[in-house]
Amino acid sequence: MGSTITSSHEAIGLEEKYGAHNYHPLEVVLNKGEGVFLWDVEGKRYFDFLSAYSAVNQGHCHPRIINALIEQAKELTLTSRAFYNDKLGIAEKYVCETFGYNKALFMNSGAEANETAIKLARKWGYTKKGIPDNEAVIVAVKKNFHGRTTSIISASTDPSSRNGFGPFMPGFEIIDYDNIEAIEKALKNPNVCGLWIEPIQGEAGVYVPKYGYLKAAADLCKKHNVLLMMDEIQTGIARTGKMLASDHEGVRPDLLILGKALSGGVLPISVVLADDDIMLVIKPGEHGSTFGGNPMAAAVVMEALQVVKDENLAANAEKLGTVFRQRMNALKVKSDLIKLVRGKGLLNAIIINDSPESETAWNLCLKFAEHGLLAKPTHGNIIRLAPPLVITEEQIHECCDIIEKCVLNFKK
Repeated sequence: MGSTITSSHEAIGLEEKYGAHNYHPLEVVLNKGEGVFLWDVEGKRYFDFLSAYSAVNQGHCHPRIINALIEQAKELTLTSRAFYNDKLGIAEKYVCETFGYNKALFMNSGAEANETAIKLARKWGYTKKGIPDNEAVIVAVKKNFHGRTTSIISASTDPSSRNGFGPFMPGFEIIDYDNIEAIEKALKNPNVCGLWIEPIQGEAGVYVPKYGYLKAAADLCKKHNVLLMMDEIQTGIARTGKMLASDHEGVRPDLLILGKALSGGVLPISVVLADDDIMLVIKPGEHGSTFGGNPMAAAVVMEALQVVKDENLAANAEKLGTVFRQRMNALKVKSDLIKLVRGKGLLNAIIINDSPESETAWNLCLKFAEHGLLAKPTHGNIIRLAPPLVITEEQIHECCDIIEKCVLNFKK
């Protein structure tokens, strides 16, 4: 069995031939990561400005997190939840105390955590709110991204997520994002059990709602006895300059949904956090996962979160995010290629002054890669720029120089 790749061309050829064509990657083949850097198989070094969609907030292959993984892997990797293990309870206590909830339910992928939240909200709606059986409604918002399972895409408005995958699951009402009146109207329906939102829409192109939106949403949920389901899979774990993006408005959701950087990009780990009156509506046998809450995940999640605290990554994201947006806004003045700059902390985007159908943003990302910086467009003309949170101020300026040079020299 051949296990070494000698060229990018060979690796791309193998994926094209043997892999499903469900992604359209930039043509760079990576084989090493450390901190803010990635290297390709030819040995070229890049700044990572995608961070695996914010999964590697702590930087690539963080030695403490890798060590936690290795040490636990030597002892015990998986028991399933048919038995107790000696690590899960410690990890549950740690995440509950970190985020301020009574209970934690570990899964693997972000999509699984969102599916878990959907089931919790519905079960709570029937058993606690008294919604008639099979009539619960979850209110979602336009341009959301919560994953790609058939349940989740039933609440999506993205054609690439939905087209050709129906029939869809009923029980979702979709309203405008960043619109308080729309929430107020939707929540008047007594069958609504949950309001499901991202505090910043990452996949949609880093769409930051007006300040006060999250607080108003939380207040309306309390008023109408509806659970606030906050998907912080991409925005959580210090990415936006606070431990959670909801912390910017002092909002505590009823269901907190986390994933991605929960493991520092080392394992798929996700979790739903809630208090007893919500979490305990699900009884033994009603939900689960063979790998969810495995001993390796338990060891890794504690180390990954402790690294975020010990290295003050939220404060670093807050400070350097401001520096980054200042540099990008100064560039916007110099170039008509950039239409808009937006973001919070180190979750940012530049909107390219061209149609979403154009190749401009893609071609600009190819130029970034030529100059040693990796980023990727979303929705055609938006480039998300989100480096690992361990980046330094000097490195941020170096990266801004690369972006500036590419933008100013770009020919459509």
